[in-house]
Amino acid sequence: MSASDQDRTTADDAVPPAPRRGLTPRQARRLRIVAGSLGMAVMGVVLVLRLADRSSVLVVGVYGLALILCGIVVELGRLGRTRLGSWLLGTGLAAALAADWLLLP
Repeated sequence: MSASDQDRTTADDAVPPAPRRGLTPRQARRLRIVAGSLGMAVMGVVLVLRLADRSSVLVVGVYGLALILCGIVVELGRLGRTRLGSWLLGTGLAAALAADWLLLP
C-alpha cells in the first residue's frame, strides 16, 4: 500500500456518509403492500355495507374494481414498483369514491 493510497483511505474515513433521506426501497415496498392490504380490507367492508343498504350490480362493480385495484397495488409493491403503485392506489380509490358519490343513488 503506497502513501497516496493510505492518504486516500484516511481522507475517505474522515468524511461521514451522508444521512439517507426518505424510505429505503424495502420500507417503501412494505408500506405499499400494507397500504394496498388496508385499502382492500376497507373496500371489502364498504362493499358489504353498501350491499346491505342497496343490492345493485353497480355497487358490486365499483367496489369490486376497487378491490382488484388494491390487489394490483399489493402485487406492484411486491415487485418493487412502488411509485406506480402509490399513484394507482391514490387515483383509483379517489375514482371509486367519486363513482360511489356520482353513480350510486
